[in-house]
Amino acid sequence: MKKFGYQQANIDHTLFIKHRAGKVTLLIIYVDDMIVTGDDTIEIEGLQKHLASEFEMKDLGSLKYFLGVEVTRSKHGLFLSQRKYVMDLLADIGMLDCKPADTLIVENHKLGVYVDQVPTNRERYQKLVGRLIYLSFTRPDIAYASAPGRGLLFKKNSHLDLESYTDADYAGNITDRRSTSSYFTFVGGNLVTWRSKKQNVVSQSSAESKYRGIAQGVCEILWLRWLLTEIDFRPNHATKLHCNNQSAFENC
Repeated sequence: MKKFGYQQANIDHTLFIKHRAGKVTLLIIYVDDMIVTGDDTIEIEGLQKHLASEFEMKDLGSLKYFLGVEVTRSKHGLFLSQRKYVMDLLADIGMLDCKPADTLIVENHKLGVYVDQVPTNRERYQKLVGRLIYLSFTRPDIAYASAPGRGLLFKKNSHLDLESYTDADYAGNITDRRSTSSYFTFVGGNLVTWRSKKQNVVSQSSAESKYRGIAQGVCEILWLRWLLTEIDFRPNHATKLHCNNQSAFENC
């Protein structure tokens, strides 16, 4: 790729970028699957011929399915879902005939270790949890709502402004009293990244737990700003960062 004039992105080493005549071509690869996109049709055709001369490959046309994610285009934008992945998962665990559920667990439910818990098949449980985590690629609400066809809609908006929301519960884990940080980030009005993770240390106040959540959100904002800059879509405005704790913001 480098010999063909492409630069490897510093922010993501699986992404290759080429700028030509005010246009951009992007290639992102995962093992032997790749996506080629951009607004330079001549360069894209040349790239496809170059790759075909080096490797045995097949052009599958417009993006419809990639790593378990289904892509549907419409006049409203792009819709991403994992319906086939969900159905395959249900078939593997023998729950193909189950009914969709509006709510899977109670909101604000406290998880923890209890002495009267019944042991389970650890390997099977970890495999299922791992697949559910991957399902959250298009279903950030998977813990609280379940329907195979749901997903994310990326609308055609006229801007690429970044906006981030952060939060953290204080001492939410009833076993070790650690808090859980979370954030979700919008680019151009569309949800693109989200995460929740238990903090490494015990926060001594609600403000401290929120502050740690803000710090993780800021790291994600910086990563996205650098990524957009590398593909020549540098943000024109400062990123809005939201948090519901005034004390945490005063300490920033």
